[in-house]
Amino acid sequence: MPVIFTVDPRGGIPIYLQIVEQVKRSVALGLLAPGEQLPTVKQLALDLTVNPNTVARAYRDLERESVIETASGRGSFVRANGSADAASIAAGRDVARGEIESAVRTAKSLGLGRDAVTELFQKSLDRWLPEEA
Repeated sequence: MPVIFTVDPRGGIPIYLQIVEQVKRSVALGLLAPGEQLPTVKQLALDLTVNPNTVARAYRDLERESVIETASGRGSFVRANGSADAASIAAGRDVARGEIESAVRTAKSLGLGRDAVTELFQKSLDRWLPEEA
């Protein structure tokens, strides 16, 4: 089943960053396999109803971060060489960082201070990533 990307023009996050984030997340979760071809810039722009330059910028950023590679005349592909694992790990960290930052922004908007956020984060760590004895 192909990965479906979506964007929210009113979400407050630039559209190209939304595309970058979704590709990274799909790679990190294995929804996009190494060597798998991404939609062309033109096709993704049509699917998302965005300017092709927006998609091109997202693809350039992904290529710069070694998540994808572009072959002239062939298209863009998830990196399939030895660095694909490193790219997948990096993509996973970027996705996690974005989620953590979003949670901290939400906590701040709710009026929670640093100590409260730290306590909540520590409880989540203890629950989901307990230290091994």
